[in-house]
Amino acid sequence: MSTTLDPRPVTPARLAWLRTQLDSWETDGLLDDAQAAAILDSYHPSRRFGLTGLLFSIGAIFLGFGLIWLVAVNYEHLSPSVRFGIVAGLWLALLVGGEALHVRRSVPAAASGAIRLLAAFAFGAVVFQAAQSLQVPAYEPALVGLWGLGALAHAYAVGAIMPLAVGIAASLGWYLWVVLWDSTSSLSGVLSLAVAAVVATSLAALHERWLPRFADAWREVGALLALAAMFWAALPFAGPGGFAWSFWLVAGLALAAGSAVAAVLLSRGTTRLEPLVAVGAGVVSVALVLWEAVGTGDGGATFADWAQVSLAVAGYAVLAVAVAALGTLRDSWRLTALSTGALVVFTTVQSFAVFAQIIQGAWLFVVLGLVFVTTGYVFDRARRRLARNLTEVS
Repeated sequence: MSTTLDPRPVTPARLAWLRTQLDSWETDGLLDDAQAAAILDSYHPSRRFGLTGLLFSIGAIFLGFGLIWLVAVNYEHLSPSVRFGIVAGLWLALLVGGEALHVRRSVPAAASGAIRLLAAFAFGAVVFQAAQSLQVPAYEPALVGLWGLGALAHAYAVGAIMPLAVGIAASLGWYLWVVLWDSTSSLSGVLSLAVAAVVATSLAALHERWLPRFADAWREVGALLALAAMFWAALPFAGPGGFAWSFWLVAGLALAAGSAVAAVLLSRGTTRLEPLVAVGAGVVSVALVLWEAVGTGDGGATFADWAQVSLAVAGYAVLAVAVAALGTLRDSWRLTALSTGALVVFTTVQSFAVFAQIIQGAWLFVVLGLVFVTTGYVFDRARRRLARNLTEVS
């Protein structure tokens, strides 16, 4: 038995797992040596994003900036129509070139991915150049929104991850911009982040069933937004002062509610828990901001202050553990690293904000060390137990 196809690249970890499984199947008599060898020959170890991919991406980005620079140098000597034609032509060339490279098996996937990434960025240049030709101010948030919609349309049309990342980033930037444009209150910022987290997490759950290729990107963005919302809410200066409702904030809440209900009803297994965790994190975040309105005056820390800090620490720790457990369950090192890094930063900020006011000198570092060690131990134990329980349930 032999294969006529080129070996497919897999990560070393997956290949090691496959070897273990093949040995087990041979022991059980399900395969013989020749069949196991043929299966192994169908794969070869490869990093998902190795040095070659890095060089392709960096080279493509430098190429794109170089072309844009050449246009910028001669910007004043070109008419608006010529400028738009150059930018639009560059975008179309990158768009077609990326897809042409993608269908060629001899071209590394990193190369076509880099060109697709440049095409997504070039579309933003087309939007801003068209707006300038129409004398639309460059600081108009709608331009960023159009860029995000175009990049998302590109991503879903061709099933590409790179344009999806650009589209998510641009769309998120637009939403936060339009919400904070109307109200600069901390409550507006926290609420907008929480809303975006629920939407992203719900979309991840829905994608897991119908388009799993895009699920991880939405899930990781949702986790990042949920952690960011609760981090902002726990800051000492975060309060509801100056809050004002806006159309986009209400629309975001409606979209978050609808997407969360759809995700819970349509997703399967433990996936339906993910939107509920995002909703719970958003509720706690908003509660922390509203709690700031209690106020304690200048008489030092009171019971209400300690209760508010305790809720913030406990809520953030639970959220970080949930994200880490999700990373273990989904075999995503990025989620695990995100939760660990976020918990370290949060613990550092909260420890200095609370303990530095009542403990001085060397004892401050002793207490902080104990806090870090205890947090790390409890965090790891909770992550492992939660991941194990979720795996048994699913």
